[in-house]
Amino acid sequence: MMKKKLFSELPTLTGDGITLRPLNIGDTCSLKELTEDNEVYRYLPTFLFEKKYENTEEVICRMYDEGLKESIILGIFRDGAFCGLAEMYGYRDDIHKISVGYRLIKRWWGKGIAKKALGLMISYLNDETDIEIITASSMVENKASAAVLRKNNFILVTTAKEDWGYDKPISAHKWIR
Repeated sequence: MMKKKLFSELPTLTGDGITLRPLNIGDTCSLKELTEDNEVYRYLPTFLFEKKYENTEEVICRMYDEGLKESIILGIFRDGAFCGLAEMYGYRDDIHKISVGYRLIKRWWGKGIAKKALGLMISYLNDETDIEIITASSMVENKASAAVLRKNNFILVTTAKEDWGYDKPISAHKWIR
């Protein structure tokens, strides 16, 4: 089977009780709940696309034209309920590499949703696209994200100081699968 280029489509991924799909205007209130919770973003870069505009509806309207140049952001849903975002970003066509990330509304933490969402992204990237290398980054303090990455067979390769938009560089774990 001919594998597709990553950005050639906006996929909808379903499995294990989870659906990853593009956001639509009907998801505005749920996305706003996620983006307004500072505890959710304490371990994340400050420059994520969903934080780029104050108006959440504008974020969704621009996400799949302006934002698609840099990343694919999909909503994570369980039984139709919005749980958070899954992202494929940092695409390097020359080496068939992509990075992945996720963030969940706090009430969905600890329910295995991040693990399942990451598993869906990995299956899609491996089975349907020409991606050969999948990486991820996590703040050293984010033990929950490290556990999700390990459960999806990522290997910690290094820790480095990186600019995540804070006052000073932060220590981040670098993972590969």
